[in-house]
Amino acid sequence: MPQVPVAELKDYVGKELGRSEWLTIDQKRIDLFAEATGDFQFIHVDPVKAAQTPFGSTIAHGFLSLSLIPKLMEDIFIVPEGAKMVVNYGLDSVRFIQPVKVDSRVRLKVDMNEVTEKKPGQWLLKVIATLEIEGSDKPAYIAESLSLCFV
Repeated sequence: MPQVPVAELKDYVGKELGRSEWLTIDQKRIDLFAEATGDFQFIHVDPVKAAQTPFGSTIAHGFLSLSLIPKLMEDIFIVPEGAKMVVNYGLDSVRFIQPVKVDSRVRLKVDMNEVTEKKPGQWLLKVIATLEIEGSDKPAYIAESLSLCFV
């Protein structure tokens, strides 16, 4: 993760930090997520039944696509210089706009929304994370993601 001087953190508020590389969401990833979470709803894991739905194929779990935030933003998310640790602090809001169909390519667009010093040496960063689907005008989701950085 790129590091910036603490005094410059607030300069990034309202700015796009960047976009990740594209990632293909294949059936193997969907099946592994189903296995890890116990969510075997047919729309995710049964291509034959899923083909009969309006989606026409299996789709990724909403929480699978959401769980990609840390990985997809690791090269573009900024942290305060000297950060010793960064932890997931939660989400303020999430809106799933459309499903991610199997074999779609996705990438994450990250915009800095807020920077708050919670205590000395602890910075709360809120970003707007938008999961874009290649070839689609609508994103899969828009989420307000929170990270707590310890300096």
